[in-house]
Amino acid sequence: MRSIIYLINRKFILLIFFLFLISCNDTNSRENEILSIPVELTIDRFDKKFHLAKPEDIPELKTTYPFLFPDKFNDSVWIKRQNDSLQLLLLKNVDEKFNSMVQLEDNLENLFKYCKYYFPGTNTPRVIGLINNVDYQSKTIYTDSLLLISLDTYLGSEHYLYEGIPKYVRQEMDIEYLTSHVASKYAANKIPPNKDRSLLSQMIYHGKQVYFKELVLPRSTDAQKMGYTNEQINWVIENEVYMWQYFIQKQILYKTDPSLIQRFIDPAPFSKFYLEIDNQSPGRIGVWMGWQIIRSYMHRYPDTKISDLLNLPAQTLFLKSNYKPKR
Repeated sequence: MRSIIYLINRKFILLIFFLFLISCNDTNSRENEILSIPVELTIDRFDKKFHLAKPEDIPELKTTYPFLFPDKFNDSVWIKRQNDSLQLLLLKNVDEKFNSMVQLEDNLENLFKYCKYYFPGTNTPRVIGLINNVDYQSKTIYTDSLLLISLDTYLGSEHYLYEGIPKYVRQEMDIEYLTSHVASKYAANKIPPNKDRSLLSQMIYHGKQVYFKELVLPRSTDAQKMGYTNEQINWVIENEVYMWQYFIQKQILYKTDPSLIQRFIDPAPFSKFYLEIDNQSPGRIGVWMGWQIIRSYMHRYPDTKISDLLNLPAQTLFLKSNYKPKR
């Protein structure tokens, strides 16, 4: 009897191992296919061109980069900006940080290879690096054919020029989060506008952006996808069931109170449960939980195309996800 059980267990283990190998081969084959997609991308250092230009070169720059020169300003404004001490300090620090753009260009090329794989009509954008007075609310700007990167917002979370900026904002002002920010902007262009103002709908809308990063940034960590630290990711995983219980017990999923968006969706130093755990929690808890709902849905319906997922109504996705965090 024992020998029969042993043989059955051995066959079961071999079957699992065989299925695992098939899965790995499929993943490797897909990755090789994606990485073979031709994408050539160079970061145009407008910041250097602008500050190294002579006053008589300004008209030519305006012709080449018309979208960076508002018509309401005359050339004297730009000439003054070229010699501004703050601008020169920012340029110096950006040059020190980005003495080579090769790694960043490679990361962006891989990102757009994945984007082209899932959305074949994707254009390879013209990528321009610039200095934007440390405007951390506009670190990246993306359209169908243009990507602007404010290099002075990626000098590192502890950089001395960021003193005075809130810690929860500074933690994403690091190069390791740059491709995640670009992927978010890309995904936002693919997700239909959200007309439902309920907390659940907002959770799933933003969660779709993070899930999209799972596909196009396979080598990024969950912390990078969320804009969290590793410690914050560990905290939300450990407290997932308790946070979900709070949302259910307070019956807030379908409420449309704007304060809920501020408490659980918008960037913030922490989420506001109005409990003792608040100071330990990271901001944007609702986004993270929306991501977990989508993961639960995709676990049940793994053949769903990403284009269909991004267009799926929040209520339908939630009900089919059967999301229920485990203790």
